[in-house]
Amino acid sequence: MLEDGRPSGRAMHPDPRVIAVIPARGGSKGLPGKNLAEVGGVPLVTRAVRSAVAARRIDAVLVSTDDDRIAEVAQAAGAGVIRRPADLAGDTATSESALLHALHSVAAHTGARPDVLVFVQATSPFLDPAALDLAVERVQRGDEDVVFSAVASHVFLWRETAAGAVGVNHEASARPRRQDREPEYAETGAFYVMRADGFVQAGHRFFGRVGIAPVDPAHAIEIDDADDLARARLLAPAVDAASAANEALGDPRHPIVDVDAVVTDFDGVHTDDTAWVDTLGRESVRVSRSDGAGVARLRAAGVPVLILSAEANPVVARRAEKLGVECLHGVDAKGEALADWAEARGISLDRIAYVGNDRNDLPALDLVGWPVAVRDAVPDVLAAARHVLDRTGGHGAVREIADLVIASREHAARHLAAHARDTTNHHHARASAR
Repeated sequence: MLEDGRPSGRAMHPDPRVIAVIPARGGSKGLPGKNLAEVGGVPLVTRAVRSAVAARRIDAVLVSTDDDRIAEVAQAAGAGVIRRPADLAGDTATSESALLHALHSVAAHTGARPDVLVFVQATSPFLDPAALDLAVERVQRGDEDVVFSAVASHVFLWRETAAGAVGVNHEASARPRRQDREPEYAETGAFYVMRADGFVQAGHRFFGRVGIAPVDPAHAIEIDDADDLARARLLAPAVDAASAANEALGDPRHPIVDVDAVVTDFDGVHTDDTAWVDTLGRESVRVSRSDGAGVARLRAAGVPVLILSAEANPVVARRAEKLGVECLHGVDAKGEALADWAEARGISLDRIAYVGNDRNDLPALDLVGWPVAVRDAVPDVLAAARHVLDRTGGHGAVREIADLVIASREHAARHLAAHARDTTNHHHARASAR
C-alpha cells in the first residue's frame, strides 16, 4: 500500500539531482479517464513515463496522482508514485501545487531538494527524450532558469473587434515573406524544465531567464478533448514507427534526418572557429578530413551540399572547391540567400538540414525543416535547433550530420524493399489460394 505523500517505486533515486514529475489526476471533466486513454495502444501516462525514463539526465521519474489505477500503471512503466492529497486533486487544483507537493515529498524522503525539476504532462503523447535531455542540460549549465517546449510559428494572427478584424502580430497593409519575419513560438505544454529552488521561491513555472526548446510541430499535440485524442491516435503509427526506427539505428537520441539537401555554415562548423594569421596577415584554418569524407558520402548519395558563410575569406571557396560542393560566401542575409538557393533548385525548405553555430545562422535555421546545431554552438542556436550534434565544429560535426542523413536514406530503402517483398508474397499467396 502506498503511503500518502511518500514517493515509492523503483524509479526513486536515493539522491536525485534531476527529477521529472508527471501530474496525473484521476478526474477529468473534459475527457473522462484522460490520463489512462490509449494512444498507439499505450496509456498516456505510460507514454510519458517511458519518455522521461529514457532521458539520460533525469535521475528519478515520479507520477503525482490520487488514482489507484494510474498509480499501478505508472509503477508498471517504471515510475515512482507520490500520492496526492484530495485538496490538491480537485478541478481547481493547479499544476504548480502538485509540483510543490512533489518537491516537498522528495525532500522529506531523501533529506535534500533536487537541483532541477522537469514538469512533464501526460497529455502530450509524443515526447522526445533527447529534447528533455537538451533542456535539462541548458538549465544545468546555467544558460536559463526555465526552458519550455514550443513550436515556431509564422502564422498571421487576427482578432475580431467591433470595428472588424484587426491584425494581432502584423500590419494588415504589409505581408512580409516567411523568411523576412522573426518566428513567434506557441507553447506546447509538453514539458517545462526549471531550477527547483527558483520554482519554490517564485511559486510558478516562469521565473528568471526563460528559454524556448523548439520541438517538432508534427508532434506538438496536447490532448484536452476527444478530438485531440482522435488526432493523436491517427498520428501515433507514423510517430511511433519513426521512434522505433531510431532505436533500430542504435541510439534513439540520433534521429533519422530525412532531407533532400544539407547546408552548413563554415566557420565554427567545418572549423573550430579559430584561425592562424601569419606575419603578412594571411589567414589559415584547420579542417577535419573526417568531415571531408562525410561530404563525399553525401555527394555519392546524390544529396546536394551547400556551404553558406558570412566569411568573405577565399579559404571558404577553396575548401568548397576541394570538397566539390556549392558555396555562397560573404553573405550577410543568410535566410534570404538560402531561400533563393532552394527555390532555384526546386528543393522545399522543409526538406533541408542546416547546420550552424552562431547567431548569424538563426535566419537560416528558422526556415528549414531540420535546424541543427554543433555541440559548442551559442545558446541561441542551441535553443533554435531541432537536433544538437554530439561533435563540435571542426571535429567531425559535418561527418556526423552526413552519417545521420545517409542512415536515414538506407533505412528508407530497407523499408521500401521489405514492403515490396511483403506485397509480392501477399500477391503470390492470393494467387496460390485461387
